[in-house]
Amino acid sequence: MKEFWDERYAAETYIYGEEPNDFFARHLSAIKTGRLLLPGEGEGRNAVWAAKQGWLVDAVDYSDVAKTKAAKLAEQHKVSVNYRVSSLETFEPEANAYDAIGLIFVHLLPEERETLHHKLINALRPGGVIILEAFSVKQINKQSGGPKNIRMLYDIDSLARDFASVNAYYFEEETIQLSEGQHHVGEAVVIRLAAIKPL
Repeated sequence: MKEFWDERYAAETYIYGEEPNDFFARHLSAIKTGRLLLPGEGEGRNAVWAAKQGWLVDAVDYSDVAKTKAAKLAEQHKVSVNYRVSSLETFEPEANAYDAIGLIFVHLLPEERETLHHKLINALRPGGVIILEAFSVKQINKQSGGPKNIRMLYDIDSLARDFASVNAYYFEEETIQLSEGQHHVGEAVVIRLAAIKPL
């Protein structure tokens, strides 16, 4: 997995662009700034944008190459991001530490996905918000992005079980037009979730 992402991120350009994910940015903008966790953050587009809005950002990714590119992007925008290289399977976030968590196109196998999602709920402070966008299983035959292993794509029922302990205020499967760098382009079927951890 690490080798795959190091190779993909080795491109000179930012392969998913330099602008934040639309759904993430829209929902994070509605929240008072605080401490933010971004697992699977890649080249730093969401982290740098959030830091510019005043968030204290912790980012995690498998890839050393991604961390280097994220640091370069942060330097260009004169912000700081605390970026750690780690597999998401072994990552152990601090409990009750974050005001928001963004999980943007992070695709894992079912057993790994469920474990990570429960860790992230535990890492949220009461009243904290989790924002998720991921490709649906209906994305499998589309060329606009996402894994080609259907077990790594998501469905509403599985995510509803994963996030049963938080209160969703937005939870939809939608067909959208993606325009994020060179790897997320065209019509795509995504699942979008925004939810609050109960007080």
